Amino acid sequence: MADVVREMLVSHDLDETRVAVVEDRGLVEYYIERAKRSVVGNAYLGRVRDVLPGMQAAFVDIGLEKNAFLYVDEVVAPEGLEDVPRRDIASLVKPGQQLLVQVVKDPMGTKGARVTTDITLPGRFLVLMPFSEFVGVSKKLPDEERDRLHDIVTRFTPEGVGVIARTASAGASERDLTSDLEFLQRLWRRVQHQAREGLAPEVVYTEMDLALRFVRDVFSEDFRRLVIDDRGTYDKVVSFLKKTSPQLVKRVHLYRERISLFDAYNLQPQIDSATQRVVPLPSGGYIAIDPTEALTAIDVNTGRYVGKKDLEDTILRTNLEAAEEVVRQLRLRDIGGIIVIDFIDMEDQFHRMEVFRSFQRALERDRTKTRVMEISKLGLVEMTRKNVTDGLSGVLMEPCPACGGEGRVLSAATRRLTVERKMKAILAAGRSAAYLLGVNPETYELLTAPGTNTIAALRQATGKQVAIVPEASCDAVEVRVLIEGRAGLIQRAMQ
Repeated sequence: MADVVREMLVSHDLDETRVAVVEDRGLVEYYIERAKRSVVGNAYLGRVRDVLPGMQAAFVDIGLEKNAFLYVDEVVAPEGLEDVPRRDIASLVKPGQQLLVQVVKDPMGTKGARVTTDITLPGRFLVLMPFSEFVGVSKKLPDEERDRLHDIVTRFTPEGVGVIARTASAGASERDLTSDLEFLQRLWRRVQHQAREGLAPEVVYTEMDLALRFVRDVFSEDFRRLVIDDRGTYDKVVSFLKKTSPQLVKRVHLYRERISLFDAYNLQPQIDSATQRVVPLPSGGYIAIDPTEALTAIDVNTGRYVGKKDLEDTILRTNLEAAEEVVRQLRLRDIGGIIVIDFIDMEDQFHRMEVFRSFQRALERDRTKTRVMEISKLGLVEMTRKNVTDGLSGVLMEPCPACGGEGRVLSAATRRLTVERKMKAILAAGRSAAYLLGVNPETYELLTAPGTNTIAALRQATGKQVAIVPEASCDAVEVRVLIEGRAGLIQRAMQ
């Protein structure tokens, strides 16, 4: 891990914020936030709509399109019910009751959000658990540091609440930790006040935006630097770190180059690969990723790789490469749920264990909780990975209208935003004062739809004259320069 060069990139433009984590210039995590933000972490004053004893669950109206799902094990028991051997949802919540809940999983497909009444409030160094008395420290830290943090947190945590020291608390001073705890306690009192005074359904606590959330939860001494291409976002991040981790401020850089930040790191081909079924391996083999309703199946194949020694060596090398790439794709695509990986059959038991150990080492860099079963004699690895979002495919893709959803195509929002970025890059890199650009006819309709101000925004951002026309020969996200020249040239060409 120490040898890996980690960087975090934040790009904010038009209607989208993107965060990328790269390791040795390879993209391993990629998250997008558009107008419709994730609601994970938000707290709501909800109203119980239905209680279903047969499912031991309740549906709660929190003001979203679909009612949220509350399972009996996610309900904090009132005093005196903790020792009941078999908890009953009907004894814990009633229809019409107002309830303070927090979203733990976003709505996905036809399912509403999943919620809990066990509220947690994350800070930079600590997580406050108002309904628990547990005091813990991240297991990712060394034992000596865990003992130091546990001692500090135990001394300052009030009775009746729980606290977890996060991985980011490594090296934090006593003052840093107590300040974070005081902030979280003030925040909890504010949430309680809003819940008492509010009328369901109502949001009483909103999580930070994507950029700040990632800086709070992920950015640490493990990263060489954090690069941001937007002045407003940069100022927010620096201001936050000055209050919480001033030693990290020097690692934050404002990107000012003409070429876009993600292009400078050559990330687009890697992002594009995250929507493909087949992912090539360095030696010539490949993995194939097939999501289903019940699980995600990942198959490993030698492809055109024929090896240099013997069959067993060829298989071992392909499987070792696949072990690294599978974990990278799990993180990049944010694949959750049940996952089955079909490595190529290996006769040698030692080879099977070597591949499994390589797979486990790669998983150590994954922040998401996983549970892995040992590799079987058939080369199968079964695992689960915590499912919080719809995954990258759910953001970038949508069901194909031509095949009734059997396949997936780039969503309208993804096509529009991709083309907008390409046009902006062309204008920023070019030396001419005016441009006539051609785009796919369907994309043209998206860019010129009522209420869209794409062209005006590009003119304002670049100071150049620009016009677009439909070009039948362009692909969905292609942008073609048809004419460029002096100011006024485009108007004459369009007449």
